[in-house]
Amino acid sequence: MSKITVILAEDHEVVREGLRALLKAESDIEIVGEVKTGREAVKMAIKLQPNVVVMDIAMPQLNGLEATRQILRDTDSTKIVILSTYNDEDYVEQSTNAGAIAYLIKQSAASDVIRAIREAKEGNSYFSPSIARRMLDHCRRAFLEGKAPSKTADDLTSRERETLQLIAEGMTNKAIADELSISIKTVEKHRQQVMNKLNIHDIAGLTRYAMARGFIESNPAIVAES
Repeated sequence: MSKITVILAEDHEVVREGLRALLKAESDIEIVGEVKTGREAVKMAIKLQPNVVVMDIAMPQLNGLEATRQILRDTDSTKIVILSTYNDEDYVEQSTNAGAIAYLIKQSAASDVIRAIREAKEGNSYFSPSIARRMLDHCRRAFLEGKAPSKTADDLTSRERETLQLIAEGMTNKAIADELSISIKTVEKHRQQVMNKLNIHDIAGLTRYAMARGFIESNPAIVAES
């Protein structure tokens, strides 16, 4: 029987080492790559076409949500399992809207992580038990109240989300242009569109928004410098 091929996308080395040790003990799972940024995750996933990518949300250069969108757009059968510190409904909803098939919190039992990977390989959804219960309760309440479960829509394009994250990480227009292989003029256009769509017109505000959405991890120094 062929093994389940997995890429680990996690910028915290200790967490990645723990995942590696956990999965190497499973005879039906093979780790084919490890990356520290969302952009590396996209490149490696497109190249290797793994069965599953275990993805953190808050990662440098490109967050896990946008990386998920890009991987699913450019691969045939790769499935995304989100493994995150965030456990509220908004992040779960953002992840499923991006196309993730499973969502686990980092405090999950080892058996849940392994099961999520196996279920994802088969095309089945899987959520941490605590999250699954909240989702069920939410849907039940919505049904009893005669309302459809709410969905959030992000008006930003893929490129605008990338630009927003890099702005929040403190990069200059020139650095963003180099990172995305576009002109400075195009970066300026994306920056203005982001500000107009979000109605946020300062860097500190954009940074706070990016933190709140999980695009980057909380970093008071960035806000102070902005």
